[in-house]
Amino acid sequence: MSPIFILAPSAPLVLMLALCALAFILLVGWPLLAALARFAVSAAIVAAMAMPAAASSGSDLLTALMPGLLDLAGAALTALIGFATVRFQRWTGIQIEARHREALHSAIMTAARLAVARGLTHEVATEFVSSYVRASVPEALKRLQPSAETMDALVRSKLLELAGH
Repeated sequence: MSPIFILAPSAPLVLMLALCALAFILLVGWPLLAALARFAVSAAIVAAMAMPAAASSGSDLLTALMPGLLDLAGAALTALIGFATVRFQRWTGIQIEARHREALHSAIMTAARLAVARGLTHEVATEFVSSYVRASVPEALKRLQPSAETMDALVRSKLLELAGH
C-alpha cells in the first residue's frame, strides 16, 4: 500500500490569501475603477463638446463652446458658494458655542465667589453654584448640554480655585 499525499493548502492559508485579495480589491481595485470611470466620463463630455466645435472654425469654435463653458462656470460658482456657506455656518457655530461656554464659566465663577464670600460649606456651596448657573444661563446649558459630572467638576474646580486664594 502506497502513501497518499495531499497537496491541498491548509484552510488558514487559503483564508489568509482570500482576505489579502479582498483587501487589494477594496483598497486598490475599486478606487482605480472609479478613477477610470471618471476619466471615461470626462473624455465623453469633452468629446461631446468638441464635436460641434470641430465642425466650425475660429469664432464659431468659441460660439459652440460657450454654452458648455457657461454651464461649467455656473457649476463651479455654485460649488464655491456652497463651500463658503458651510464654512461660514461652521465658523458662526463655533463663535456661538464659545460665547455660551464663556457665559457658563462666568456664571460659575460669579456664584463661586459669592459662595466663598458667604462662607458656605463645600456641599452647600456646590449646590448653590449649580442652582445659580441653572437659573442664570439656561440657554448656555441647553446649547452646550454638559453632563452632570462635567458640571460638578467645573463647579468644584472653581470653588477650590477660590478657596486657595
